[in-house]
Amino acid sequence: MFKKSQKVVVIGGGTGTYTVLSGLKKYPADVLELSAVVTVADSGGSTGRLRDEFGYLPVGDFRMALIALADDSDVGLGLRSLFLHRFDKGSGLKGHNFGNLFLVALTDIFGSEEKALEYASQMLRIRGNVIPITNEELTLVAEYENKTTLRGETHIDEPPQEHDGTQKIMRLWVEPGARISPKAEKAITEADLIIIGPGDLYTSILANIVVVGTKEAITASSAKLLYITNLMSKYGQTHGFTMQKYLAELAVYTGRNPDYLLINNEPFSREILGKYEAQREFPVEDDIMEEDKTTIFRTNLLADEEIKKSTGDTLRRSLIRHDPRKLARAIMDIL
Repeated sequence: MFKKSQKVVVIGGGTGTYTVLSGLKKYPADVLELSAVVTVADSGGSTGRLRDEFGYLPVGDFRMALIALADDSDVGLGLRSLFLHRFDKGSGLKGHNFGNLFLVALTDIFGSEEKALEYASQMLRIRGNVIPITNEELTLVAEYENKTTLRGETHIDEPPQEHDGTQKIMRLWVEPGARISPKAEKAITEADLIIIGPGDLYTSILANIVVVGTKEAITASSAKLLYITNLMSKYGQTHGFTMQKYLAELAVYTGRNPDYLLINNEPFSREILGKYEAQREFPVEDDIMEEDKTTIFRTNLLADEEIKKSTGDTLRRSLIRHDPRKLARAIMDIL
């Protein structure tokens, strides 16, 4: 298929990155060399509690990327189930995820998040690499058009009740000014294809890009850039955004327009739309015009089943997602 293995880097975090990696890992290593460059801004749920108590980098997005790339043997599937298990009882453990606790324990044992990730990668026999965007602790900060400011990924992701979630984010940054890790910089600059999305624009995607040196690595890379558009808007982050607005914001922070754009064109059920409307979230309008600089692909990328949230999970989750196999096939067609 290819003269050499294609180096593919997925930048993001959470379920979007998990979905992309889950599909791409089905292709052998002599076809795709996979790396996940993952945000360290997460501050909510089990991850946030562990971050506050232990002072380590947040582990939730690491865990999701590891599970996505884990071995598909019977043993691997069992380990994946273990890493996904969330406790739903117990005053101290309720809401915690076993995989998060395991990664924190490994960091305690080995003395660094990097070594903990290496051990967990070997244990899960992952197909690829999971790389923190930075090795430094940081806080994500957003300033809105009404001049209000929210600090912390969890508050930006799920704004407090008194915050007007229709306000546009005018500026996003991290404090302190953490720098991109050498491994992340190397993966990005040496990539053949960089994939951004799907995922919450500010808290999963741009949370990586605002780390010092990331924009420069992306603009310096000779890799093609693929953006997978979101299915739904996000109240508090991208309320009222069309696809053009997503692209414009992405270009501001990355310094590049995508070479490829992947868009779902499968309609949603009325039942799903009703549930999202109750949360003041809506399908992202496809107002993309054909452009010479960007090659656009529209196809059915929608997963068939509604996502069920696990017991004990206190965070708001998406109800519909992209299908890993459909995404992977579309990405391979692009490659």
